[in-house]
Amino acid sequence: MKGMRGGERRGRRAAAGAERGSRPPAEAAPLAREFFERPPLEVAPALLGKLLLRRWRGIWLAGRIVEVEAYLGREDPAAHAWRGPTPRNRVLFGPAGHAYVYLIYGLHTCLNVSTLPAGEAGCVLLRALQPAMAGAAGPGGETTPKTMSGPGRLTRVLHIGRALNGRDLTQAGDLYLADDGWPARLAEAERREWSEIRVTRRIGISRARELPARFYLAASRAVSGPRQ
Repeated sequence: MKGMRGGERRGRRAAAGAERGSRPPAEAAPLAREFFERPPLEVAPALLGKLLLRRWRGIWLAGRIVEVEAYLGREDPAAHAWRGPTPRNRVLFGPAGHAYVYLIYGLHTCLNVSTLPAGEAGCVLLRALQPAMAGAAGPGGETTPKTMSGPGRLTRVLHIGRALNGRDLTQAGDLYLADDGWPARLAEAERREWSEIRVTRRIGISRARELPARFYLAASRAVSGPRQ
């Protein structure tokens, strides 16, 4: 990497932390718009186990969703849509199934997907993914369960920036959400283990902290926050 700019070196190291391949899994079908046209408290747990697929510089990167939080729009003081539509949050009031990407602390981006029909605002924040495609090495030569643990970390690894705000995640492109039939393809005992969903309060917020709107797969070591 001699002569490579620092930002490019960091980008390549981050990409190494996601599982990668030359093409997306053949069995991964984009989620339909109707999947997202429901209240966020329904969409959030339904997203667990689904795939987030990202094509970056000709390489496919993928993570399986293992932790999410629901935000309830204008009835939720912790939601960006609570005070109504603005230039920043207008994606949330548009059609369901679109990426809402915003910057926090001036450093990290967070990826949400909009829910509910157009005109109503709701979203689900993706908090943690675990690598989902075989054959990749992470920083230091291996991929760990914590590679994409945390909303800022997963967007960094998958190169998801503000330029992707508003992207339709129901269309197979360079960023979309898909269902590959997991965990139904697992053996029965493993399927039961990976089907356990736990619910807690949301974390890292100052308003409406008591709402049980954080969902995660109990079996995953990639979960970013407390398990209780």
